[in-house]
Amino acid sequence: MPACYFNDDNVGRTLDQLYAVGTQKIFSTLAVSAVRTFEIEPHHAHYDTTSVSVYGQYAEGDETETDGVVRITYGHSKDKRPDLKQFLLSTLGVGGDVPILGSVEDGNASDKTLNRGILSQVSSRMAALGVEEGAFIYIADSAMVTESNLAEIGDRIPFITRLPATYHECDRVIRDAVKANAWETLGPLAQSEPTENRPLAVYRAHESTVTLYDKQYRAVVIHSSSYDKRRNKKLDRDIKASEKALLQRAKALAKPVYACRADADAAAQAAGHEKTPYHRLEVDVQEHPQYAKGRPKKDRPRQPIAYHYPLVLRVVENTEAIEKGRQIAGCFVMLTNVLSEGEQAYNSEKILRTYKDQQGVERNYSFLKDDRIVNALFLKRHDRIEGLGLILLLALLIWRLMEHQLRDYLQQHETTVPGWDNKPTQRPTAYMLTIKFKGILVLRVGHQRSLARPLSETQSAYLKALDLPSTVFVQPPDTR
Repeated sequence: MPACYFNDDNVGRTLDQLYAVGTQKIFSTLAVSAVRTFEIEPHHAHYDTTSVSVYGQYAEGDETETDGVVRITYGHSKDKRPDLKQFLLSTLGVGGDVPILGSVEDGNASDKTLNRGILSQVSSRMAALGVEEGAFIYIADSAMVTESNLAEIGDRIPFITRLPATYHECDRVIRDAVKANAWETLGPLAQSEPTENRPLAVYRAHESTVTLYDKQYRAVVIHSSSYDKRRNKKLDRDIKASEKALLQRAKALAKPVYACRADADAAAQAAGHEKTPYHRLEVDVQEHPQYAKGRPKKDRPRQPIAYHYPLVLRVVENTEAIEKGRQIAGCFVMLTNVLSEGEQAYNSEKILRTYKDQQGVERNYSFLKDDRIVNALFLKRHDRIEGLGLILLLALLIWRLMEHQLRDYLQQHETTVPGWDNKPTQRPTAYMLTIKFKGILVLRVGHQRSLARPLSETQSAYLKALDLPSTVFVQPPDTR
């Protein structure tokens, strides 16, 4: 195709045609075909959304507009840019990170509402992959947990999600688990190697149940050695506030000086009961003698004429309470209706592993919003933004399929390829692949193609893992 074809007019008309045909129709058809061709495991369906900030005024639009028109407007920004208008990208993926459904949504759409929409069609989407209802598990973040969404799921769709901390039941089961101290050790689950700055997290689990909207669910309390930073910062603030409050109280209790030992002992006993959530008081009574004025006689020892009894108070950490607080801060609750017994049962470890695959969807969003892939969006029309969204999703689909092909080949053949710093790896990334082929230069004279320099051993190893011939650059396959 001549380079002159790539101009803004042709790109705009292409986006118009994609929108006219139906972006979701195009993407779902291609994605289903890709999943079947590459034999991607389809039994875990991961759903998530992200916001994409845009620059420009973008008229808010008329609220009476027909359904299907994406509204570029202000909303909860996951990019921490509330000053910019945005739209949302919504994706459903299988195999951890391979998208099978993607759509562009209103900038102020609620994740809770979007979950309801996807739940109403997820069964038909999975049926297109040959997976019957009840034979797959729907995985989503905590925004899924609402009364209407749980009612939509009922008993027909197995799910795994995270119970929001806003629910009283979340706090209850965490405290019960910490109090029981009967943890099941799961160990580290990450497949990546630990580093000095990122040691592997070690997990423990405690099985329980919660009741939400008159229905009982499994609740798996997970404790991670890599504590939740935000929650631990709050705990640190609470500990400092606890110490400060008790120091002020100790200062007030130390002011009186008692002339009677019995009174001092009674005051010390009362002060000993003073405490805050993370500190307590230790109290001692000191005996201070009072002597008569003047110099004592040489031949007589100095005799006190009275005694005073001040209190000495020390603020002491309640280490047990603080440690318990640390454990609570490091806990979260997995909510599921997946059975714990039987042929389709999932134990605590498998539930956590399945949920952690949700990170694949989050990695997808880092790809879609990478400035090296798509810089600031300057498309004016909503339909063209949706068309661009389709192109981005197709690029993401290809990106993930390359990665799966690489890893499947290496696993099946029990071999490796050179990774970063040429260290052998069985889990290369698509980004690693592109870096290895950076600098490939194809020379063309007439109809003849040749490489400016031969392929390296590393590049040949990657092509072999991709099931591509070494001549792919000079003899591209005929796709007609």
